[in-house]
Amino acid sequence: MDETPEPIAVPRTVDAAPEPIPVTRDVDCGTAKLLPDIDRPRGWLLTVDGAPQSYVDLDAPTHLEFEYVRRLAHVLDEAAAPGRPLDALHLGGGALTLPRYLDATRPHSRQAVIEADRGLLSLVAEHLPLPAGSGVEVHAQDARTALEAAPAESADIIVADVFGGSRVPAHLTSVEYAHAAARVLRPHGVYAANLADSAPFGFLRGQLANFATVFGHLALIAEPSVLRGRRFGNAVLLASRAELPLGALARRAAGDAFPARVEHGAALRRLIADAAPVHDAEAVASPVPPDGAFSIG
Repeated sequence: MDETPEPIAVPRTVDAAPEPIPVTRDVDCGTAKLLPDIDRPRGWLLTVDGAPQSYVDLDAPTHLEFEYVRRLAHVLDEAAAPGRPLDALHLGGGALTLPRYLDATRPHSRQAVIEADRGLLSLVAEHLPLPAGSGVEVHAQDARTALEAAPAESADIIVADVFGGSRVPAHLTSVEYAHAAARVLRPHGVYAANLADSAPFGFLRGQLANFATVFGHLALIAEPSVLRGRRFGNAVLLASRAELPLGALARRAAGDAFPARVEHGAALRRLIADAAPVHDAEAVASPVPPDGAFSIG
């Protein structure tokens, strides 16, 4: 008798996941685009008017694409013992890269994000939603207004990354603003801001003078080429009433793909030199970046 042939296993057809496509939308401050990363299935670059604003990998919230964001993350990493929750106030939201990072590295942190651009918030909420139970509250509000309304001594850390287009708005560049930040921070708290400038550092020197008026401890994290005035670039300003973890930050910054230095003490006093604090009445926005400084292809 002939044997019944064994059935042949036919692979089941699985529909491939649709290729992510770019998203373009007019928001309050310009034209925002979400561009998929061909190398990371759920990685997205957010740009506004062609300038990169944020990068997020929804599958890997600790993946940080931008160097200045890594430096801000180093500050978060050194702000307390590993894993200990923080009370964080983020001025400027973008695609919420650092709130996602802090939620992943310090679960149960309480985070408030202040972002004035309602259209941008809507775009991010729709296409790059926060994970459920993240503990991140997002508020559509002006950063200075929110800071002045926040309870005294309510934050362990304030992260400021506020740009109107490619410039820090003038009302966030004064000594009165620095006093407002100091009021909200706890005695051990740290203020960390992303700034951008180039030689002769008129804007950056004024910012350092502002925060030196209010805080006893300052530091600046930036690449050597920026500190030497060779190019326009980002610098992370740190301020605290307590001593900063300078050694640990220096080790982390030196180990990055694009190593940075941590300047403090006499080096910062030389940089500040005769710069005076800038008051609200004469405050101006940060300088316009030169063409191509932060643009993409």
